[in-house]
Amino acid sequence: MQIDTIKTIEILGTVSFAISGTFAAMQRRLDPFGVLIIAFVTSIGGGTLRDLLLGDTPVAWMRDVNYCLLILLTSIATIFFKTHIKKFKVTLFLFDSLGLGLFTMLGIQKGIAFGLGPGICVALGTITGCFGGVIRDTLLNTIPLIFHKEIYATACILGGVLYYTLTYFDFTDNVATIVVIAFIFILRILVVRFKLALPKFGY
Repeated sequence: MQIDTIKTIEILGTVSFAISGTFAAMQRRLDPFGVLIIAFVTSIGGGTLRDLLLGDTPVAWMRDVNYCLLILLTSIATIFFKTHIKKFKVTLFLFDSLGLGLFTMLGIQKGIAFGLGPGICVALGTITGCFGGVIRDTLLNTIPLIFHKEIYATACILGGVLYYTLTYFDFTDNVATIVVIAFIFILRILVVRFKLALPKFGY
């Protein structure tokens, strides 16, 4: 994939998760500092864990301060425009779903750049997509979505499998990427709309 495309995905994913984190924090009525912290960890948490696993240090946001500025400006803009957005829960859900698709593909591409196999790349995509939300929900004292019955991490895994399936059938990398991002986004919407879920285990 071209560098410009990866950069675009990274920027869009960062903005999406910054908005998601900001809305989640505002729902819990945190002060401005708390809101910014949640926005940051939501945006950079998954990518930081991925880079640490790959040994790619200093991690991306430490090498490029523009990502920190982007998160800061996005969070402030979201706080400022909160009065124009009535349904926090819906907005949080949509941006979280979009960020999930964008960051999943980013993690897969990072694994490919390091010459790793498909299974590991899909795992890296899932980590990149999910773990910012895990840290966010943990700090907000909520059970992370990834551990709910709701399909979340599974969407990342299915998206990764779809990506490799498309490239196997000679789809261009850019087309496969766009299809996978749209697939994860739409799947998340359908899952919530029709209340689809994986079976629960218990006793």
